[in-house]
Amino acid sequence: MSAKEKIERGSGNVFADIGVAYPERVQARAQIMSRIAEIIRDRKLTQQKASKLLGIPQSKVSCLMNGKLSMFSLDHLFALLNALDREVEIIIRPRTREERVAATHVFLAIAP
Repeated sequence: MSAKEKIERGSGNVFADIGVAYPERVQARAQIMSRIAEIIRDRKLTQQKASKLLGIPQSKVSCLMNGKLSMFSLDHLFALLNALDREVEIIIRPRTREERVAATHVFLAIAP
């Protein structure tokens, strides 16, 4: 590393760091897409088999596996999780006093 290079610590959300609008929502979609892709890989499904299971064209499975965020709404991702036998729970609560602003978070449960 040269003396001119400066390293900055990220915020923990790359989408916020690069100035994306609504970065928490985009990060949530990315985390959900990543989990769906992981389930498909864990089940050793081909894109063709995943396509049939999910009810989407193989080309969209490819987009999913390659993280093309713009191709999938949260609603669509929730439906894909349900097709993979995953429950989706949404919890809405007031922010705590310690939280400066209300935020969106994704919590992934560990399968038994």
